[in-house]
Amino acid sequence: MVRSKVSPLLFLSWLLFLQSTHQLQNSQTQVLYQLRKHLEFPKALESWGSYYGDLCQISATPHMSISCEGNSITELKVMGDKLSKPFGPFDGSSLPNRTLSKAFLIDSFATILTRLTSLRVLSLVSLGIYGELPEKIHRLYSLESLDLSSNYLFGSVPPDISRLVKLQSLMLDGNYFNGSVPDTLDSLTNLTVLSLKNNRFSGPFPSSICRIGRLTNLALSHNGISGRLPDLSKLDHLHMLDLRENHFDSELPVLPKRLVTVLLSKNSFSGEIPRHFGGLSQLQHLDLSFNHLTGTPPRFLFSLPSISYLDLASNKLSGKLPLNLTCGSKLGFVDLSNNRLIGTPPRCLAGSSGERVVKLGGNCLSINSSHDQHQEFLCEEAETDRKQLQGRKLGTLIAVISGAVLVLALVALGLVLLCTKRSCCCCCSRIKSVPKTRLKVLTDNSHTNLSSEVLASARLISQTAKLVAQGVPSCRSFSFEELKEATNDFHSSRFLGEGSLGKLYRGTLENGSFIAVRCLVLSRRFSSQSIRGHLDWMSKLNHPHLLSFLGHCTQTSGEQDHAATILYLVYEYIPNGTYRTHLSESCSEKILTWPKRLAILIEIAKAVHFLHTGVMPGSFSNQLKTNNILLDEHKIAKLSDYGVSSIIEENEKLETKSEANNKLKKMAEREDDVYNFGFILLESLIGPLPTTKGEAFLLNEMTSFESQDGRQKIVSPTVLTTSSQESLAIAISIANKCVLLEHSARPSFEDVLWNLQYAAQMQSAADAERKSDTSP
Repeated sequence: MVRSKVSPLLFLSWLLFLQSTHQLQNSQTQVLYQLRKHLEFPKALESWGSYYGDLCQISATPHMSISCEGNSITELKVMGDKLSKPFGPFDGSSLPNRTLSKAFLIDSFATILTRLTSLRVLSLVSLGIYGELPEKIHRLYSLESLDLSSNYLFGSVPPDISRLVKLQSLMLDGNYFNGSVPDTLDSLTNLTVLSLKNNRFSGPFPSSICRIGRLTNLALSHNGISGRLPDLSKLDHLHMLDLRENHFDSELPVLPKRLVTVLLSKNSFSGEIPRHFGGLSQLQHLDLSFNHLTGTPPRFLFSLPSISYLDLASNKLSGKLPLNLTCGSKLGFVDLSNNRLIGTPPRCLAGSSGERVVKLGGNCLSINSSHDQHQEFLCEEAETDRKQLQGRKLGTLIAVISGAVLVLALVALGLVLLCTKRSCCCCCSRIKSVPKTRLKVLTDNSHTNLSSEVLASARLISQTAKLVAQGVPSCRSFSFEELKEATNDFHSSRFLGEGSLGKLYRGTLENGSFIAVRCLVLSRRFSSQSIRGHLDWMSKLNHPHLLSFLGHCTQTSGEQDHAATILYLVYEYIPNGTYRTHLSESCSEKILTWPKRLAILIEIAKAVHFLHTGVMPGSFSNQLKTNNILLDEHKIAKLSDYGVSSIIEENEKLETKSEANNKLKKMAEREDDVYNFGFILLESLIGPLPTTKGEAFLLNEMTSFESQDGRQKIVSPTVLTTSSQESLAIAISIANKCVLLEHSARPSFEDVLWNLQYAAQMQSAADAERKSDTSP
């Protein structure tokens, strides 16, 4: 037998190599444990405490993942539960309970972090980190992606961040950074995603951004950036531009031609919409609402080949839209409300239908009375000073009324004498019938300019003024005969269903419009004044994700002793079914992916937030359930039966004793909008449940969310296969908080909306990363 001989020197070298390798791995592990300690042992890192092997081998969770190459950590992602929430200026002097304790030192934390020099991806989200971001962050010279969103970082962004030349994605959303956006970012030549949303940045738009040639996503919304927005046309690869809620006050700039999404709402942009917007052939989503744009909306905007969402609401747009306007085949939503448009809407914008959702309220267009139209100076075609115009109208009106009253008095006196002499009662009755007809004309065609025919009757003017003073609802008052005809006498073939709010029927009006009619049976003691107040409030609501309320009808039924008031509420009809139907796994052609479910949830959350904060008085009990969310053919969500609970509650108070009222009050306190929205979110994750299981089943099954295996069993397969771990974890977390039994422990609806938007952001980033990984 021949024994192999190993050189002692070679053997010693091999041992030293193994030892040095082990020490290197140990040093990286120690850095991770020190980071965990500095972060005060967040829940996301609990698994590290019971793991004794190589941390590179630890299983990833929705809140934590580590990737390694060789003996170096290349990727570290940690997401905590200390979500940042804007609450005013923040400089670290007074710490909210969502930050780390006062023992935390961001400089020491950064020193330890920069020992991981091989890091390519670093994501530390919602961990309560606070302080000024140290300049030493540039020592992580291998970084390709940096995400420090939803923390409490304040002060300026260190200029040395521009030394991270390999950086492809920089996300600092939801912090408290102030000062100007660094003007040295053009040195980041590989940057594709720059997101600095929801901070306190001010000053001008940094011109250096216009020189980052590879940029695809630029988001600076919800800051205080002001001044002129420069020419952005050199950003050839830019697909998404989000500059909402800043203070830009220039004209709209030249934009790159590859843009898909442009969000510029809630600024002070002025001037006309430029012609070059017609060259944005890939544009799908354009939001220019709440600015100071003027001129007539250019016709090319409506026919862009890819446009699906167009929002020009709340500007100063004027003039007439051409009657032969063409709308693109993909255009599903148009909002031109609250402008100064006049004339007749073109056919493709004639109103909300199965084809597209159109919002035209707050203009002076010749459309049906279901739209809320201005009756002030905005209706004038010529732009005249408001005070002078109102003064002239008032003087003219007084003069005309005075003259008309005098003439009518003389005419009436003559007619009375004539009728007395000739007993001409039929003549008198014909005179009485004239104002009624003319009043209907005025109601159906409400313009500021009063016609000579209307002004000819002082009696009509006084009646109209009286009705306005009484606060008659702006929505239409239907006759019972109209509704019977529309629903074929409420035939069973038109029956859509029955719930706690009464029966629902489908109908067709004489003009061909489709409607849905909700029948509420109220107490005979329910006052007409109370009904009028509620209906007037509902008629003033205008939101793209609230089902349009078209009008009402009241009818008394039964004998006098047992009479009841039946209230018919008339809404637009959405034929594409409820959200609950689309959540069913058995309905394969309608099944919704997780990103689309998130979009629908955000749309409904915006509608509810509007009901809570956007109107006076607010509505806080809005029948939130998946059956009351309707989807049109473009999967745009609309909430139905909102605001009706206040009518039902008042009716129940009239019919129940005080003891029962207390019970109802406690139930309402428990089952508020946040609580009910939590179950909508749970059904979005799990799928619709049989009514026999309901809430109790959902509450019992929520413990399954805590483990990966449990989620695999309970979460819908569609959600599991189309969601990112980060997005899913955020949604599960906020759902758990919404359905807490303790009312005060639940989040605000603002928190709910913020979390959903953040979940969508995480999902979008994951989808973009997945797409880039699979693209050639």
